[in-house]
Amino acid sequence: MRINVNVNGRDYIREISENRLLLAFLREDLGLTGTKEGCGAGECGACTVILNGKTVNSCLVLAAEADGGAVETIEGEAQNGKLTELQKAFHKNHASQCGFCTPGMIMSLKAFLKDNPNPNEHQIKEAMEGNFCRCTGYRQIIEAVQDCCGTQKEKEGLKHV
Repeated sequence: MRINVNVNGRDYIREISENRLLLAFLREDLGLTGTKEGCGAGECGACTVILNGKTVNSCLVLAAEADGGAVETIEGEAQNGKLTELQKAFHKNHASQCGFCTPGMIMSLKAFLKDNPNPNEHQIKEAMEGNFCRCTGYRQIIEAVQDCCGTQKEKEGLKHV
């Protein structure tokens, strides 16, 4: 079958099999390897992308479901070598260690922050529920989101710059 999909602002027309997963389409057909396959069962969030404004686990979505739609991946975030505010906050707060979960985490949080620009810590934790990180213990990720939103509080008298 033929699909027409916009990925990170660029239109693609490709012939695919009906059972091709969006994850495989992005990684193998388009070469966008930032989206990671973690569990392959929709449990870890490593493959999270934004499809038509909503986060999805690309390991559970058929590429055919994206036909006529728009997909955003981590490759579409930095523009002209400039990181987004969320990416800068991840870097500043050491929110990624091995980096495997980071693309899916950033895409989930990007979608969340679009509708919740000033979240509290509990809301951030809820937004991250579908994304697992085995390295950071989540504290740095929460702090990165708070820093990005300007809600990070001073810690022990040290002001974050």
